[in-house]
Amino acid sequence: MGKLTVVGAGPGDVELITLKAIKALQNADVVLYDALVDTELLEYAPQAELIFVGKRRGCFSYQQEQINELIVSRAKSHGHVVRLKGGDPFVFGRGSEEMEYVAQHGLEVAMVPGISSCLSVPAAQNIPVTKRGSAESFWVITGTTKEHKLSNDVRLAAKSSATVIILMGMSKLPQIVELFKKEGKSETPIAIIQNGTRENEKVGVGTIDSIACEVEKQELANPAIIIIGEVVRHRAQILEIQEQYCELEKV
Repeated sequence: MGKLTVVGAGPGDVELITLKAIKALQNADVVLYDALVDTELLEYAPQAELIFVGKRRGCFSYQQEQINELIVSRAKSHGHVVRLKGGDPFVFGRGSEEMEYVAQHGLEVAMVPGISSCLSVPAAQNIPVTKRGSAESFWVITGTTKEHKLSNDVRLAAKSSATVIILMGMSKLPQIVELFKKEGKSETPIAIIQNGTRENEKVGVGTIDSIACEVEKQELANPAIIIIGEVVRHRAQILEIQEQYCELEKV
């Protein structure tokens, strides 16, 4: 009997994959990996057949139905299939859908959680998603639904005092900004982090009112994470404290 293990690769930095994920790769007969996965991680599976099934610039190498069928066929013919996905496969990763499909064909399934980009990418830039006195909760929302529309949850989140984290939302940024402006939040801090935790990471910080200029200036685009809320100020506060300390050390 074959087996599928859905594995989270983490946010991008290869050092942020878990030990359990590495062990799964080492025991894999086949690895199906996505575009957001650093190919350096595939070195942990030297004996496995490696198949790229990701999406790049709107081009699909495989449709989701084909990926599902490929997992089942390879599991039956080869044994252990690892489905390697960026971040955590259960956070907008379709990992649950693939597990359901495979289980319906009588195959064993397992899941290895990954470090989600929605938490780790802001954290790597010293932006906490919660902070006493600033945010008591946070929303994690997909920017684009399967109908290619902005999620209605963004409208609800804009009314709250919570931190709002939006994945896959750069194409909808003008709509997002407009929603927050309508709630009187033009001066609310916002950060956009592209290629988070990677060497080519770019960060844009501003307010709801000014972020469009920052995006244009830095040419920010997907893959990126949008963080909206008072917690964004923590990044600048830490930098200021560090600079003040360095000045005191010079005295």
